[in-house]
Amino acid sequence: MSYVYCPITRAFYNDTLEADYRSAGTWPDDYVKVVDEDYDSLMAGQTEGKVIVSDKNGYPVLAEPPAPTHEDRVALAHSQKTSLMQAANDIITPLEDASELGIATEEEAAALLRWKRYRVMLNRVDVTTAPDIEWPERPA
Repeated sequence: MSYVYCPITRAFYNDTLEADYRSAGTWPDDYVKVVDEDYDSLMAGQTEGKVIVSDKNGYPVLAEPPAPTHEDRVALAHSQKTSLMQAANDIITPLEDASELGIATEEEAAALLRWKRYRVMLNRVDVTTAPDIEWPERPA
């Protein structure tokens, strides 16, 4: 099987299916033929964390992924905060139920206070300071 690479779409196309791509209107105007060994090497490189970019001639080559931007780090921290808040809520809900029903054990009442403190501290985390975030310690 042989492939072509379009640096504009950053995609590979199986050139044996060119007629199908053309009838669908998706065959690229600008492309370079890719040697099978190079294609295999590029695919293997992706599994090792590399990214495929174009060289100055439009030919695909492997490169290190770009460093995450501040926005990327903030988005990741926001996602982590949301996940931690949900986990805390999942633990707090049945403890609150037991407390409101007057059937909480001393251990459950103490756990409820620890988890509520944790949730408050977690809520105060400013994700815009990523990656320099001190996450509160999760209760035992």
